[in-house]
Amino acid sequence: MRYFGAFLAGLMGLAAMAGTELAVAGQPQRNILPIATTATPILDEVKPPVGWIDFCRSGHDADCRDGDKSPTAIAITAATWSDIVRVNRYVNNTIEQVEDITLYGRQEFWTYPDAGKGDCEDIALLKRRILIREGFPRQSLLMTVVRDETGAGHAVITIVTDRGDFVLDSKTSQILPWSATGYGFIKRQSQVNPNVWVKLGEPASPGLTVAGH
Repeated sequence: MRYFGAFLAGLMGLAAMAGTELAVAGQPQRNILPIATTATPILDEVKPPVGWIDFCRSGHDADCRDGDKSPTAIAITAATWSDIVRVNRYVNNTIEQVEDITLYGRQEFWTYPDAGKGDCEDIALLKRRILIREGFPRQSLLMTVVRDETGAGHAVITIVTDRGDFVLDSKTSQILPWSATGYGFIKRQSQVNPNVWVKLGEPASPGLTVAGH
């Protein structure tokens, strides 16, 4: 696990940085908690993405056999929000974004970017793994499939909190409320079981388009 060791060393350097920059509704702000937002509407159960199914069959049993658990939400405090911001920014700044077809010669190959390169799904998986290892509940860190501002498929992490649902995105290190991303939400893992996926509803009003990285 050479990459994870490098990650921990990097975190020590980041922890020394003062004035964590946060973002609410696309606007950078400092030293504040996020404003409350809403929960993403959950509809019917749907089939998991092929990429997730193959990921679970390719040596990642521990990530996929967590068993049924009660839904829970992350309690947002200054400390927990700072940790989430730190991990999100670190992974985005560390992993070079390269498409699956270039790396592996195939599409929709979900895996960890332990060699320092990966696409949006790989980056989302890594954020999920790191945050779980730091003590955050798996039921609140949900792989999510969306349609981005160009209409293309895209993967993010939805974090379920006591202030509503927020998105960790490889396109930006700003952590936005789910309804402010400008994305079309398709499906995500259920909170109960990581292998059960649910269809998602849309924001009640148009969201803001993500801008910047």
